[in-house]
Parts: sequence; structure tokens; C-alpha cells
Amino acid sequence: MSEDAQTLRPPFARGVRLQEDKARAGYVLRALERVLQANASAVEVVRLWDGTRTLAEIADVPAARFAKDRARIASEAEYLLRDLAARRMVEP
Repeated sequence: MSEDAQTLRPPFARGVRLQEDKARAGYVLRALERVLQANASAVEVVRLWDGTRTLAEIADVPAARFAKDRARIASEAEYLLRDLAARRMVEP
């Protein structure tokens, strides 16, 4: 994870929310005229995005909970954040 990304506190953009979708048997990120299906690891990370935690703090939680490599989770969380930012689903 890049040094700058570790200090980001990503809030969702206005109108974006994580929602359970029983028809898809999973979770989706909903925004105006957009729906993105989220896999299980993305859901774990996105649930922690509240605009107060840094990306580094967010990566710590699933790494500890699932005994997974923190660096890999941090890298994937940063990639997810950048992808959602490109789609304007998180605030800059």
C-alpha cells in the first residue's frame, strides 16, 4: 500500500450504500443508476468504511479476524478504493 493511501479515510459518496441483495445471494453497492456486486472480501472492507478509519486501520481488522496477510489485504483495499473512486462511489 502506498504511504499516502494508508492515511486515507474513505467515506462513501452521497447516496452510496452497501445493501444485502437476496436475489444475488450477496451484497451490492448501490448508487444512483449503478449497482456493483461485492464479493465477500470486499464486503468485509466496505463495512468498515465510515469516514473515520484510515485505510491502514481498515486493513488491520480483516487481517486479524481471518489471520491473513495484512500487506495483501491492504493492497486489495487500496485497489478497491481507487476503483470505487474512479466510479465516483467514494469521496475524493
